[in-house]
Parts: sequence; structure tokens; C-alpha cells
Amino acid sequence: MEIGVYTPPAEPAAAQAAIPPVPSDGHDSAIRVGSVVIPEEAIAQELQYHPAETMEAAWQAAATSLVIRELLAQRAASLGVQAGSEEERTALLLERELPVAEPGEAQCRHYFSNNRQRFQTPALLAVSHILLPAAADDLPQRDAQRELARSLLAQLQDTPDSFAALARQHSACPSAGQGGSLGQLSKGQTVAEFEQVVWSLPAGLCDFPVETRFGFHLVRVDQRVEGKPLDYPQVSGHIRRYLHEQATRTALNHYLQRLSADIGVEGMVLAAAD
Repeated sequence: MEIGVYTPPAEPAAAQAAIPPVPSDGHDSAIRVGSVVIPEEAIAQELQYHPAETMEAAWQAAATSLVIRELLAQRAASLGVQAGSEEERTALLLERELPVAEPGEAQCRHYFSNNRQRFQTPALLAVSHILLPAAADDLPQRDAQRELARSLLAQLQDTPDSFAALARQHSACPSAGQGGSLGQLSKGQTVAEFEQVVWSLPAGLCDFPVETRFGFHLVRVDQRVEGKPLDYPQVSGHIRRYLHEQATRTALNHYLQRLSADIGVEGMVLAAAD
């Protein structure tokens, strides 16, 4: 049997739905899809598109992507599916072989009833703060700023109206010019360690300094508006699209498993569908 050499094509959208591989004996042995060899050079080139915490994880993700693209290319060729680009060919192939029914009304309403907490308007906060800066690796500076934060907090608890003046005097944030006001915030607008604390606070002055990578913050929640529940008609379209996407991903995972078994993949193993 003649062994082919893999030429990496452009990344199709379908590859993004790949099932993560189960590490085999490592990536020292050749990876083959049918009779086509996917060389290590192609995997190394693909690595840039698959950042991961470890090189092994990135290598596995890159190899999986190339294996799936080759599986789809060989299946399309065997069925005579042709198109101008790989993405167009993949779309035609999946349209032909992977029909996914739209979720029904009862299914959508059932999902809505079981996940009501997900469907509400976002909560909003109006927040002011005083940032006392301290580099994350400067322990003496952080100790000094922590003590200053405690001193200023005691002053604010005695004279709450002094917040704006103290912000203009001490804060290293550009908001100092507005008396410390950050305006209205929604989730995702601030660093995680600040957000985690602030979004759990009631309206009013926080009774402890909030520590982040930037230093210490004296925080005042000026207004808190909780999210309001949304009605089913407002979110039915979103639910329908979400359920269809989930069903498509599941069907695609099973489809890739069948292709892997029919065409044959050597040198790595695709994980079973969830």
C-alpha cells in the first residue's frame, strides 16, 4: 500500500469541534490517517493555533486538528464532494452526512424551566474606589500601602463624605479626577480579583481594603441594580440556537469517531464521544 504525505490545508470551522485526544505512547511514532502520513513538521507548524498550558497538550490539540481535517478530506473525496475551498467542501460534506434536527418547542421550554437563573438582565453596579498602588512583588511597599488603606478606611468610616477628596489626594487611578467614580460597571470590565469581591458587596462603603495585583482598593458601591428575570419569548431564539449547536457538536463528535474507525487512524487515539 502506497503511503501518502500530508499537506496541511487551511483550518476549517469543523475542526474546532474536535474531541480532545487521549495521549497514546507519545508523538514519537508517525501519525497516519488511512494511508496518509501527517509528519511532525506539519504538527509543529499547527502548534501556533493551539495554545495550551503544556507542550504535550498543545501537540495533542494540533495533531487532533490535522487528523480531523484529513478524515473529513478523505471522506469528501470518497463521496465525490467537491468545492472551491476546504471550508466549502467540509460544509457540503456535513450538510449531506450530518443532518441535525432543530429542537422542538417543548424541548426549548423544558430547558428554559430548568435554567431560569441563566435568563435575566445583567446586574449593574455603580462603584467608586481609591487605588493605593503596590507592585505585586514589592512586599515592603504592599505592607506600607496596606497600613495606609486601613488608616484611610477608618477615616472614611468616620467621615463618609470625604471619599471624593481622599480619592483625589491618594488614588493612583485616573478615576481620581472624578472623585474615584468608576461609573456603571458590568461583569468582565475589571480584573478578576476585584470583580469577585465587589460583585458580592451591598451598597455602601466596603469595610475592608480589597487587594489586587495592582495594590489595595477602598471601595464604595454607590448603587446596585440586580438583574431582572426574562420571559421565555425574550430568550426562545437564543435557547433554540444553543440547543441546536449542542446537538450539532455531539453529532459531529460521533461522526468523527465513525470516520476514525472506518478510515483508520494510527499513532494517536481520539477520545470517545461524551
